[in-house]
Amino acid sequence: MAPTTRQPAAPAALPRGKGRPRSASADRAILDATRDALAEIGWGALTMGHVAARAGVAKTTLYRRWPSKNDLVIEAVASLFDELEMTDRGSLQADIEHVVAEFAALLARPETQAALLALFAEGTRDPELRRRIRERIVEPQKHLVRQGRAMAQQRGELGPDLDDTTACEEVDIIFDTIAGTVEHRMLVSGEPVTAEWIRRFTTLLLSPLAD
Repeated sequence: MAPTTRQPAAPAALPRGKGRPRSASADRAILDATRDALAEIGWGALTMGHVAARAGVAKTTLYRRWPSKNDLVIEAVASLFDELEMTDRGSLQADIEHVVAEFAALLARPETQAALLALFAEGTRDPELRRRIRERIVEPQKHLVRQGRAMAQQRGELGPDLDDTTACEEVDIIFDTIAGTVEHRMLVSGEPVTAEWIRRFTTLLLSPLAD
């Protein structure tokens, strides 16, 4: 079966009117500058003006793309997670091991850690920010779980979904288990995520299917 991949979502932005085409290189520079600034000075000190200066763009350019700091930081984090893919590697065990390894490698990057922890901290005080995190970061990653389930069902490793509600609940549980475990191990406990740990974690995750 050919690999199944998810195309990165386009950066969220305000609708453009007439004018020069939007520059992908400017987008990258802005998002890179945002992540670098978060790692160096943190959420509280970060301003749109600081990011614009660091990226070498006008503040008007920045605000046309992302109208608020929340929107900008969410996109800076989401664009990193858009790199993750679920590919068909022949078995559910191999599929999960691969995506967990990709996720761990992403979390190991200093810019990811700084940006993600800043969002987590600020989100505890801002319900609207939490909603945007779910919409732009969490839900696209749950799509990877849905892809993995669909591929496993096509291979005969999993049975068909009983109903849509149960399927959605199972996707939520699987996502929360994988994301929560890996994030806690790397960002809270500071323990390594090795290939052996990933293998054992995945085996444990799938053990109910072996009963």
